[in-house]
Amino acid sequence: MIGYADRYETPRFLDGDPSWFMHQVCGRENQETIAFIASALSYGSRKQFLPKIELLLRESGGEPYRWVKEGAFESVVPDDDRCFYRLYTHHTMHVFLQTLRDLICHWGSLYHFAGHAVAAGDNGQGEALRVLIALSDCFKQRGLTGIVPRPVTSLCKRPCMFLRWMVRDGSPVDLGIWSDIIDKASLYIPTDTHVLQTARRLKLINTRSASWQTTVTLTQAMGTVFAGDPARGDFALYGADALGKNDDTKTQK
Repeated sequence: MIGYADRYETPRFLDGDPSWFMHQVCGRENQETIAFIASALSYGSRKQFLPKIELLLRESGGEPYRWVKEGAFESVVPDDDRCFYRLYTHHTMHVFLQTLRDLICHWGSLYHFAGHAVAAGDNGQGEALRVLIALSDCFKQRGLTGIVPRPVTSLCKRPCMFLRWMVRDGSPVDLGIWSDIIDKASLYIPTDTHVLQTARRLKLINTRSASWQTTVTLTQAMGTVFAGDPARGDFALYGADALGKNDDTKTQK
């Protein structure tokens, strides 16, 4: 398992992956802002959602934090019922970006929001879980649920992926810019179809269901392999299924 992680946690992993976008901007505030937007849009076909993220980054002029904070997104994502991407209408994205804007204006940045969530959250919960719940609750108050799902009610793959990007340090993929406020030992595996297929094949999980408990169980299993850094198992499990199939042709994702 460690060998798979070593094999796939490389700069090449960024090719065709939504994490690529946060490496295209400078400064923590810009990186966390475009990373959060990218994570929210990362479902379905990469060929379809990557251009949508690229559109928003391009329209921001490489300054997504300022673009959101100043409300400049309103000319690109007007509040109407046209489709933006799959189940997300322009209205959904408008409310999403407006909520993100209000969060940034109130707390100063996603980083400071997360820091408050860690400090004010339930001490019986891990640091990452406190942030996952706080983020979901913030958007749920505006009528948005699926775009920032809540742990307990779903696999919560995309928010877990976002936190992996922000927290894990010493990685050519993950940024580690929140490593001082969240312990990477508290992170969860971003669980998707590829990860589940590998986990079942290796008998790390024995259920056909896909629930938050599945994520918890798999994270605990990865914690025994990657002590203090269970989310590193994502590279091994995802890579073994999705990327390993392409090794012979030297392609990535």
